[in-house]
Amino acid sequence: QVHVVESGGGLVRPGGSLRLSCAASGSIFSIDVMAWYRQAPGKQRDLVAAILSGGHTNYADSVKGRFTIDRDNAKNTMYLQMNDLKPEDTAVYYCKVDLWTKTFTRRTDWGQGTQVTVSS
Repeated sequence: QVHVVESGGGLVRPGGSLRLSCAASGSIFSIDVMAWYRQAPGKQRDLVAAILSGGHTNYADSVKGRFTIDRDNAKNTMYLQMNDLKPEDTAVYYCKVDLWTKTFTRRTDWGQGTQVTVSS
């Protein structure tokens, strides 16, 4: 059993900042990829940023220079620092984890999502 929980969403004014967290727990041997996705109303779920276990990162063009993804492998936790937020960043943000369990089963788990609203 694996649990993935996001936190840190909320309402912020344009130009403001938020820091999201994602914590994975349960029968985890190792985590390969941790990623943030977001889904705005009526739109598809899109990749925001991803980070590999070795620290390599990838960002959507729309957030480059504003968002920073990081992870703590010892805590199975990932963060997304979001600066200079814009109204178009408004969405539900989801954490996705690609991992190996302690029984060496490969699986992908998603969190329940956290709402980020950017509005004046």
